[in-house]
Amino acid sequence: MSTEYGADQIQILEGLEAVRKRPGMYIGSTSIKGLHHLVYEIVDNAVDEALAGYCDKITVTINEDNSITVVDNGRGIPVGINHKAGIPAVEVVFTILHAGGKFGGGGYKVSGGLHGVGASVVNALSEWLEVSIHSEGKIYKQRYERGKVIYPLKVVGDTDKNGTEVTFLPDKEIFEETVFDYETLKQRLREMAFLTKNLNIALIDDRQESQVKSEFHYAGGIKEYVEYLNKHKDPLYSDIIYCEGQKEDVYVEVAMQHNSTYTENCYSFVNNITTPEGGTHLAGFKNALTKTFNDYARNLKYLKDNEVNLSGEDIREGLTAIISIKIPEPQFEGQTKQKLGNSEARGAVDNIVSEQLTYFLEQNPSVAKGICEKAILAQRARDAARKARDLTRRKTALEGMSLPGKLADCSDKDPKNCEIYIVEGDSAGGSAKTARSRATQAILPLRGKILNVEKSRLDKILVNNEIKAMITAFGTGISDDFDISKLRYHKIIIMTDADVDGAHISTLLLTFLYRFMPELIKQGHIYLAQPPLYKVEKNKTVKYVYSDEELNTVLTELGRDGNNKIQRYKGLGEMDAEQLWDTTMDPEKRVLLRVTIDEEESSEIDLTFTTLMGDKVEPRREFIEANAKYVRNLDI
Repeated sequence: MSTEYGADQIQILEGLEAVRKRPGMYIGSTSIKGLHHLVYEIVDNAVDEALAGYCDKITVTINEDNSITVVDNGRGIPVGINHKAGIPAVEVVFTILHAGGKFGGGGYKVSGGLHGVGASVVNALSEWLEVSIHSEGKIYKQRYERGKVIYPLKVVGDTDKNGTEVTFLPDKEIFEETVFDYETLKQRLREMAFLTKNLNIALIDDRQESQVKSEFHYAGGIKEYVEYLNKHKDPLYSDIIYCEGQKEDVYVEVAMQHNSTYTENCYSFVNNITTPEGGTHLAGFKNALTKTFNDYARNLKYLKDNEVNLSGEDIREGLTAIISIKIPEPQFEGQTKQKLGNSEARGAVDNIVSEQLTYFLEQNPSVAKGICEKAILAQRARDAARKARDLTRRKTALEGMSLPGKLADCSDKDPKNCEIYIVEGDSAGGSAKTARSRATQAILPLRGKILNVEKSRLDKILVNNEIKAMITAFGTGISDDFDISKLRYHKIIIMTDADVDGAHISTLLLTFLYRFMPELIKQGHIYLAQPPLYKVEKNKTVKYVYSDEELNTVLTELGRDGNNKIQRYKGLGEMDAEQLWDTTMDPEKRVLLRVTIDEEESSEIDLTFTTLMGDKVEPRREFIEANAKYVRNLDI
C-alpha cells in the first residue's frame, strides 16, 4: 500500500497540539525532570510579579491527588478582553503559545521565563488545570482539560485580595512518572527565594498523614545563599563580600566568600535562571576578580616585581560566589540555552565588581591579606601539580610511558566499543581479569581506598598512585589538560563490594571524578556495577538476586521450604570468574546504574559532597540521620 505525500500531508498542529505531540521541545523531557519543570514554569510567573515589586508571598502545595497548587499575592493575571485575540487575557496566557507579558509592551521589565511558553505548556500537558484570579474585588475562574477550555471565564465570588491561584494535574498519558518529589521541589524553591530577597516561598506536602511544610525567606538574598553553601566549610573570614549596582539596563548582584577548601564554586544566574555554562556575566566577574587582586597584591608587595601574576584559578581557590544579574532581554547561546551571550553584561559586572571589591579590600586589609596568601599558596601548588601532571600524561609510544602495570587492557582500540572496570582489591581484580571479554573489557584493580580529594590540593592528589593509574588509563588528562576526545573507554564502570566499605570506595571515586573530570559524568560515561546480593538455588534452578525485595519475590516463586539454598555474597572476591561474568559483567545480563548530574542542582550536589567527604563530622551525622530511610542493603 502506497501513502500519498503532498501538500495536504503536511501536518499543521493547531494551538497546544504541538506541545502534546512534542513535549520534549518545550520542557526538555517527559521524565521526572520534565514533570518538575511544570511547577517551575508556574512559579516563575509568580516570581516575575515579585521581581516587578507586586508580590511577596508564593505558596506551592502538593495535593493529596498529586496535583499542584501555586498561589501568589501579585496583581492577578489580567481578566479583561485581549482585543487582538477576542478572548480574556487569562485565556490567552493559558491557551496560546508565546503569549504573555514578557514580549515587549511593558508587562515586565525583566522576567525569569525563557520563552514565555510557561503557562500554556503546563496547561497542554495537564489532565486538567484550573485558574482562579482575585482582582478588583471579584474571584474569576476558568477550567481547562488537556489544554481545551471547559467553560468561559466566570465570576464565582467576591474577594478583598489580589493574586493568582493555579492548580494542575500532570497528564499520565504524557509523563513517564507523575509523582512529585518533595526534596527536588524544596531545593529549587529555596534557590528562588535566595535569588529574590524578601520573597517568602512556602512548600506544603499534603500527601502524608501529617502535613510537611518548608518556608524560605531570605532578607539577605544571595549573601545568605553564600552562607548556606559555606555552612559545612570553614570560611577564611566572617564577612560576605557583596557588590551591587546598575549599569545602563543591567542590574548586578555578587556575593562571595573564601573557605579553607581547594574547590571553587561559582554559580551564575540571569533573571533567576541558572546558567550552568556561565557566559558574559561570569566572564566579567572573573576578569574583575583577577585584575583587582593582582593590583592589590602588587601594591602591597605580596607579589614581588620578579614574580608572575596570580592566575584567576589561584584567586578563586576555595571561593564560593553567586553572580546574579537582571537584564531586560537576555540572549542565550548554545543548544541548551545555558550560557548568556549579552556583551553589555560583561562590562557591567566587571565595572561594578572591580570598583566595589577594590574599596572592600582597602577597608579590610586583614581579609585581603588572607585571600592573597591563600592564592599564593595555590599558585605554588599549581606549579607542583603541573610537574606531577606531566608525569601522568599518557605519552606516545616513542616517549615510552606505558599504561599502568596492573591494568589488564582490552585489545579493541575503538573507545566506543571499550569499557574499563575499576575494581576494588586484587582478589576481585583477579576474578574480573579471568571473567572479562578480553576484546572490549579492561580491568584496573585498585589497592585499598583512594585519597579523599575533598581534603587535598591537586599537587598531593597527582602523586597518589591509584589516582595516577586511573588518569593514565583513561587518557583524558585532568583539570585544565582534560580532553574528552582522548578518552580510551566510553564506559567507566566502578565495581565494588555491596557493603559499607564498597559504598565508601565508590563515593571516594565519584568525588574524584566529580571534582576533576566532571565532563565524564555529564556526558554519561560513568557507571556503577550492581553485583548480586544473593545466590538462590533450588534443585537445579539457580537465580541471582539484587535486593531483599527481589529475594522475597524469588522465594515465593520457588516455594519457601527446606530445599532452598541461599548464599549471601559479602564481596566480589567470593564469586568465581564464571559467576562474576554471569551476574555483573556480561553485557547481555548485567545491571548498570549510570551516574548523572542535574546541572540545575549543582550547588546542592556540591553541598552534598562537602557534607559527606569534608572535615566536619556534625553535618555528616545530620545528613545520615535525615537520609537513613533511603539506605538499602546495609550490612550491620
